[in-house]
Amino acid sequence: MTVTQFFLILSLVVYCESLLITHDSPRNVVKVLQIDNGDDWGTWNPPQYCADGHFAMGYNMKIEVPQGSGDDTALNSILLKCGSAAGQYGGYIVSGQGTWGGWVGETLCENTETQKFLTSFALQVENRQGGSDDTAANFAKFKCRDLDVEPEYDLAHPPGHGEWGSYGAWSQSCPLSSAICGIQTRVESPQGSGDDTALNDVKFYCCSV
Repeated sequence: MTVTQFFLILSLVVYCESLLITHDSPRNVVKVLQIDNGDDWGTWNPPQYCADGHFAMGYNMKIEVPQGSGDDTALNSILLKCGSAAGQYGGYIVSGQGTWGGWVGETLCENTETQKFLTSFALQVENRQGGSDDTAANFAKFKCRDLDVEPEYDLAHPPGHGEWGSYGAWSQSCPLSSAICGIQTRVESPQGSGDDTALNDVKFYCCSV
């Protein structure tokens, strides 16, 4: 293979990946953030995006409290609060949610000299229990940053963790001049007399300015 042929193949791969990332997206998606510890029960809901010019400035979680001898599901949904670089409110987005629990309250990036936005995340997930009560995802935490300036800092709703499981590695971060603008969640529907887990996995989409 010649050098010219190699770079031609490489350019085709990059082009095809860009088509995959931006397919059906109303925004200019430059990166998809994923983690490797999510579980695979349930189905992926359609992704949802902040309006053009807006990014995720904070988040909320829908969590079911421990049920004692009942069926626990823990994390049921993640909601993103959208805003502009000027700090103007831009609505909320959510991609599917489980049936159980309640919203714990907004946790927002700083808005001091400039508005900061979500740029990376980690997910707390309980390993499969082998016939006992499974909960899958339990909690999420993020990193915030200026659109164009490093470094990031950690952002987590108190106490920073859920009841069961452990955090996996942090996702990659949105490139500079971009931030999280979209969300897609994998949620298991109610199982009737079976074991419910609700939210299992999540992806976030980075959009450029």
